[in-house]
Amino acid sequence: MRSEMGVPMTRQGLSDQAALGSGLSSSELQRLSELARQAAELGGVELSRRFGRLKQVREKGRCGDLVTEADLAAEAVVLDLLQRETPGIGVLAEESGRRPAPGDLEWCVDPLDGTTNYAHGFPFFSTSIGLTWKGMPLLGALAAPALRELYWAAPGLGSWCNGQALAVTACDRLEDALLATGFAYDRSTRLDNNYAEFAYFTHCTHGVRRAGAAALDLAYVAAGRLDGYWERGLSPWDLAAGVVLVEQAGGLVTSYDGKALQLPSGRIIASGPAIHPALVQGLAQCRPLSGCSYGAPELDP
Repeated sequence: MRSEMGVPMTRQGLSDQAALGSGLSSSELQRLSELARQAAELGGVELSRRFGRLKQVREKGRCGDLVTEADLAAEAVVLDLLQRETPGIGVLAEESGRRPAPGDLEWCVDPLDGTTNYAHGFPFFSTSIGLTWKGMPLLGALAAPALRELYWAAPGLGSWCNGQALAVTACDRLEDALLATGFAYDRSTRLDNNYAEFAYFTHCTHGVRRAGAAALDLAYVAAGRLDGYWERGLSPWDLAAGVVLVEQAGGLVTSYDGKALQLPSGRIIASGPAIHPALVQGLAQCRPLSGCSYGAPELDP
């Protein structure tokens, strides 16, 4: 993995703030982190079992927003484990919605990150499990079974893939960077569709990749395979685990304007600290082309 070890954090990340605010002990963080890994792996097993053998693919209401029996099966095994082991923690899952519980902790479950890829047999997908405290990402795990990779991260424990510690790159120039992004389901009906930003960064970097799985894109930033990532139109379950992976690998995660990330906004920049200002500036230069505010929330609660 391409990485630059020892990159310092320039600000306290959301996951570190959540760890302090939650008051969880190191042993509790360790236990919940292990549970997140177990849940992600269970979801990944279900995805592997059905990959290439789907019987039904349907849209959930928006053009291109797909769901398959694999999404539902993976979510079922994940939720069964989480409810059994942590009945006092709420859940926000992509397919079944929110199961509230007392307290400020909530699991964010994406049983199949990259459903369109999966439905077409493109092997870039994962099960993503994040834990939030008062809406701030706290820890997470991600299983990418077709890639045979298991990622996980938590404050004080670092960011890891298959036993290898992760670190973001030290890239500090756009012209040397490889970036990633994505395009939301409403891209054909909104001027604010990320096309102008994609064109801008494509012209001034080594390239921009669009692989179609937000959580895995964030994992690749953490692993140093990508120098940065930005996207709009995302949901908390897309982001919760990946944010922690990047932060605990020494990276920065913010909103488009460089301020603190708010998960419900659906807009994110994630990168190494050195190149982060250039990404913020680049998006600001594209803003007049979009014709709308970057601060508007995009997720219906």
